[in-house]
Amino acid sequence: MFVPFPYVRYSNPWPYIESPSYEIQPQPLTFVLIHGSWADTSFWDEIAAELRHLGHMVYVPEYAGHGADPNKAVTHTMITQSVVDYIVSYNLHNIILVGHSFGGTVVQKVAEQIPDRILRMVFWNAFVLKDGESVANELPPAGREMFIQLRKSSPDDTIKLPFPVFRENFANTASFEFASHMYHQTPSEPAGPLFERLDLKKFYNLTIPRSYVNLTEDTAISPQADGSYGWHPHMSSRLGLFRYIQGGGDHFSTAKTDPRSVAYRIYEAGRD
Repeated sequence: MFVPFPYVRYSNPWPYIESPSYEIQPQPLTFVLIHGSWADTSFWDEIAAELRHLGHMVYVPEYAGHGADPNKAVTHTMITQSVVDYIVSYNLHNIILVGHSFGGTVVQKVAEQIPDRILRMVFWNAFVLKDGESVANELPPAGREMFIQLRKSSPDDTIKLPFPVFRENFANTASFEFASHMYHQTPSEPAGPLFERLDLKKFYNLTIPRSYVNLTEDTAISPQADGSYGWHPHMSSRLGLFRYIQGGGDHFSTAKTDPRSVAYRIYEAGRD
């Protein structure tokens, strides 16, 4: 059940975040949060708590090959179906479907199956693939080759990021100690779905509103000088008409070190 919002003066409903000084009634929403690679549902714990504290309903489905699922031989279709089944089983409607990183590709495919249940899609530093692309297609050549080599050397077709890559590209705003702590909690990622080319023709015919949240210190995919690769505007521009929300932070650690700010950006991206 939603907790009613009192009318508040928007001078400081989110401490440490500047906001307009006029009265509004924050809009209670239903969020479904989809994590990315090298993560499980615990990635969202602090952000979900912030959103729930403000009266929103928050659901965090786990998907195939992640969390407690020991099977790493999963496909993108299996991952997508996990999320669709979760949403249908909870009979969720009018949801704000949020995808982070690889979760953006999951949001794209989930939207194809249940568009009538989605109020808005939010991509947070997330992949927005073109029809026929894979995540690997959107990695700069050096990164793609690293993924191929890590996959080849794995006994179970998974990819474990080297710590220097995680530290510099996923937790670059964190202290060394906190980055190390996070790294040792990250699981290996099933490699198959990262290399699958996705049919997204149906997605690009949908008219569901969409938003893109970009944390500006996120260097997980660094843009190139010619504008290729990167999160914004390289990925975000593929959404057509979209709302753009910007904030500070990196790809992984900001979710833990500053969840209130991230929750605020996600709310701003999801509201009417």
